[in-house]
Amino acid sequence: MKAGHGRFWGAVVLTSMLATGGMLAADRVSAAAPAGADVKSGVDAWAKGDFARAVGVWRPLAIAGDADAQFNLAQAYKLGRGVPLDLTLAESWFRKAAMHGHFQAEDNYGLALFQSGKKTEALPWLEKSAARGEPRTQLVLGTMLFNGDGVTRDYPRAYALMSRASASGLQSASQTLTQMDQYISPADREKGTALAQHYALQAQASPAAPTPRSTVGVATVPASRPADMPRPANLPASSLPARVPAPVREPVAAPLPAKPSKAEVAKSEAAKRSATKSAAPKPAVVRATGNWRVQLGAFRDQGNAETLWNQVRGKLRGAQPFYAKAGKVTRLQAGGFASKADATRACSAAGVPCVIVAP
Repeated sequence: MKAGHGRFWGAVVLTSMLATGGMLAADRVSAAAPAGADVKSGVDAWAKGDFARAVGVWRPLAIAGDADAQFNLAQAYKLGRGVPLDLTLAESWFRKAAMHGHFQAEDNYGLALFQSGKKTEALPWLEKSAARGEPRTQLVLGTMLFNGDGVTRDYPRAYALMSRASASGLQSASQTLTQMDQYISPADREKGTALAQHYALQAQASPAAPTPRSTVGVATVPASRPADMPRPANLPASSLPARVPAPVREPVAAPLPAKPSKAEVAKSEAAKRSATKSAAPKPAVVRATGNWRVQLGAFRDQGNAETLWNQVRGKLRGAQPFYAKAGKVTRLQAGGFASKADATRACSAAGVPCVIVAP
């Protein structure tokens, strides 16, 4: 099946749903902050459950242009703590903080725009966030690229971004990557794997993002955080449905056929043996000293990789299995081939889609 025939239909849903609708002006309600208050004192009040006091501290600072206060106020409006729940105002304050270069605000603003259907507006923010290595936006952008949803379809880049998100430990990305493997061609998967490695090298060479001064609901929250403290919106699986299986039907009892004669049984068995012999591919002979491999699939559960190996090992006589880890995904490879030609013949004999892996 060509990759374009399988669309990841499910919308990516944010845990804290962000409302659709137009942008409103910034909240103009004025409130004097307690004397000597700063963003951190609002965070302390929030941690104690005094949401109204926290908002009272942040509001004048946010209006004055403090990016951390703007981000925190957006979180308060998103959750309806200390203020009435207002997703439009939350989006507006995320935008203000993002325009000041607040990384967590950029992440949330891009995701909020995407969820509200403003995909063209969301794209540059998602690109910036994904380039910094934010797994949630890599998941969303990778899904958009696979589906051609608001962007030009690009299977290798979609696979690369999903691989990076999976390597970061995002379980939904690992599940999505496994389903992508069922659709994209071996050539696109190979390009995507190489591009993911390039992104990893870029991430290592880039300076680390600065730690926010005083924000709530960001990824770096201490383990002792109260349960009701704001969190960034987590993305569940992006609902990449694999092929829809045919409905299971209850078997209908059929009349039993008449018992065949011994001659008929013998003739039938001979025909089966002849058909099996002619249809079976010739096992690939492997030279154990070779360094070429073939990749037979990628699985979130190594047990599934082992199951596939047991199915194909007889067709790859002498090959050795390798279970290569890539984040939480296990890539099943068979090795020991002396040349690319041998590896190519093994791919043909295996009877499953595979990619040739050079030494």
